Formats: sequence, C-alpha cells, structure tokens
Amino acid sequence: MNNFSSISFLLLISLFLACASKINDELMIQAENSAKVINVECTGQPNNYTLSVTIESPDTGCDQYANWWELISPDGELIYRRILGHSHVDEQPFTRSGGVVAVGPSDTIIVRAHMNNLGYGTQVFKGIVLNDGLKADTLAADFALDLETTEPLPGECPF
Repeated sequence: MNNFSSISFLLLISLFLACASKINDELMIQAENSAKVINVECTGQPNNYTLSVTIESPDTGCDQYANWWELISPDGELIYRRILGHSHVDEQPFTRSGGVVAVGPSDTIIVRAHMNNLGYGTQVFKGIVLNDGLKADTLAADFALDLETTEPLPGECPF
C-alpha cells in the first residue's frame, strides 16, 4: 500500500468511527431523555393478565409526551399496546393499566414505553410473570423499531 492509500484508508476508518460514535451518542441521549418504565404489576391468571405500568417521562405537553406502553416478546413481536391519550406533565410518575393480555405461564415478556417525539426508552421491565415477576432491565433503543408504525397507534393529543 502506498502512502496515499494508507492515509486514505486511515481517514476513511476515522470518519466511519466518528459517524458510528455520533449515532451511538444520539441514541444514548434520546434514550436518557425518553420514557422509563419504573414499575410493573401483574394481576390475573395465565392468558388473562392485567398490567399496571408506572412510567416516568419528561412530558412537556403535546409536543413531548409518553404516548404508549407496550408488551413485547423477546424476539420483538407486539403482544399488547396501551395507548396514552394525552400528556402527563403534572402527574409524574404515572401509572396506567391495560389488558387483558394473553401471556402464558412460561412466556418471557418485556414492557417498554414510547415517547411521541423521542421514540422508545431503554429502561424496561422484563421477565416471566409467574416466576420471580418482572424486573428492571435495559433494552437497546433500536430494538424492534418497526413496531413504531404498527397499529394500534395514538390519535391527536388533546392536552
């Protein structure tokens, strides 16, 4: 490799690393400022659960608010979505229930929250309902992003 090729190669690698770092930094900032699932309580019995999900989010009004929480499988399949119809500026953290959810006694589930302008948060709850219950965990901000366009989706924010 001549000097020009070596320099070009090093510049290309440096550019790639800088871009990858910037994208990673942006995802981390987005995740840190997004909705966090801070508690999940499950009631009911197998294939007939109701979940009460507590979310902490930096709501400012209709321009920025947690607009749903969802229950997904570890492979990214949407099992249930609870639409949150408005912002919760003066109610932080807040809890909303949803269900009936058809989850079996040995199914691993993940509960995560979504912001209308920031996407999914990384602080989730994960586990098997009947074993030790769901525990706080983290999930990559880009996990199953295709679900952002999967119905049901929220309507307009009234306040």
